[in-house]
Amino acid sequence: MSVWWEVVNMRKLISANFFRLFRDKTFWFCVGAMFIYAVAYMLNGVRQATASLAVYHYTFTLDDYYFHFAVVIGIFCALICSMFLGTEYSDGTIRNKLVVGHTRADIYLASLTVTFLATLLVMAVWLIGALVGVPALGVWQMDIPHLLECLVIAVLAVAVFSSIFTFISMLSANKAVTVAVSIFVFLGLLILASMIYNGLQQPELASSVEMTQNGMQMSEPQPNPEYIGGAKRTIYEFMMDFLPTGQGILMWQLEIAHPLRMMLSSVLLVVVPTLGGIAVFKRKNLK
Repeated sequence: MSVWWEVVNMRKLISANFFRLFRDKTFWFCVGAMFIYAVAYMLNGVRQATASLAVYHYTFTLDDYYFHFAVVIGIFCALICSMFLGTEYSDGTIRNKLVVGHTRADIYLASLTVTFLATLLVMAVWLIGALVGVPALGVWQMDIPHLLECLVIAVLAVAVFSSIFTFISMLSANKAVTVAVSIFVFLGLLILASMIYNGLQQPELASSVEMTQNGMQMSEPQPNPEYIGGAKRTIYEFMMDFLPTGQGILMWQLEIAHPLRMMLSSVLLVVVPTLGGIAVFKRKNLK
């Protein structure tokens, strides 16, 4: 009976959250911004592909552009989560939920669920809007299993972002601080992943330009001091698979080499912040 009651309470909380979400201006701003961004990005990709084919005879495909959303979806999750949950604190909604008998664990999980589903809706807007590139670029070149694999990794990455930003939002009663911290955390993760990725892109051998009697010529390839090898490279590769922003960059670049490791990392990064967030939220003073 108690389990059934918990299920009913969760359904009520999630329904109430969605009722508020669909009246939230920030959510609809993110939906509109993502759609415009998807269409503009893909049309620019079509222009680039057309010019490249005419000049260099190089063909771009839909795959080369379609997964760019994986790099930016985190910032939309940060905005939706911090603004939506921050408003719950400022309006006293969380205290009201406690007064009517909802547990703190249920409130936390309901907030996480709505943040996750709301961000998935924004991601779906990209997936639909980006199809504007199909008439010029054609459909995906990758096979269906690979496409589904990428989408599963993207969904799990959204779950990671949702768990991180819900953790921040539920533990901070100051809406402005919550928004700022959430955005800075995302940008920090993105910069870190970009630095790691750029390091991994350094070639093992590099040539320099030399001036000779015959003009400028390329020298013989020499060991590149910037090249990352050995155990350090293994750690860097693991970090790219582990970080949600790293997964986004690899997905955008179509360089997914360890999908299972990515998925397991995402599951871990959902479970740990969620359990930790619930434990701390239970002890938080909401006065």
